[in-house]
Amino acid sequence: MNSFGLSRDVPIIPAQTALLFIDVQNYVTRDGGEYAGMDAAEKEARYGYFFNAFETRGLPNMRRLQTACRTAKIEVLYTVIASLTQDGRDLSLDYKISGLFCPKGSRDAQVVDDLAPQGDEIVITKTSSSVFISTNMHYVLGNLGIRYLIVAGGLTDQCVDSAVRDACDLGYLVTLPTDACVTQSQQRHETSLANNKGYCRQVTTADLVAEIEGLSA
Repeated sequence: MNSFGLSRDVPIIPAQTALLFIDVQNYVTRDGGEYAGMDAAEKEARYGYFFNAFETRGLPNMRRLQTACRTAKIEVLYTVIASLTQDGRDLSLDYKISGLFCPKGSRDAQVVDDLAPQGDEIVITKTSSSVFISTNMHYVLGNLGIRYLIVAGGLTDQCVDSAVRDACDLGYLVTLPTDACVTQSQQRHETSLANNKGYCRQVTTADLVAEIEGLSA
């Protein structure tokens, strides 16, 4: 609490809350575009931590949050990296340099099956690290009446971190479930959480699900 009597550490209000999944798409799975064709031993050596964290911790916790939010009538939205063109000419310079290219309509550009959108849940394609830079996400959230934003997905220290910081500056109260986001190493994960703690409320998935269920009840 500060001299204004305000705090980030406050419960969400379900009717004003959205859950935003960042880049949980086929591109970042074991057989996705970024890793397809890579030697199995090299893949395990370089990215074994990421795949294990994603499959055993991140994705199961994201599914728990998705279920809890759907039950509580909380908006669920998704971002995916995807170009608007088949040759990627509309990608940001950073994405071109990084080689982050998923043509629109491709399998790599689709949300993973285990987290697949239902009904008319909103999926927004992006071509930069922060969804708030290269899309109309802020406009859409405003139209939905959103003030509280739950952010999960990957990578903790890149696109998730960018979304958290920009959302904070745009006036959202951000909650980051620390075990529902992943990156390439435990050190990178923990360092990112330490760095963006001043921009958001950090909680475990279990505590956040319990909060959502309690408020919706």
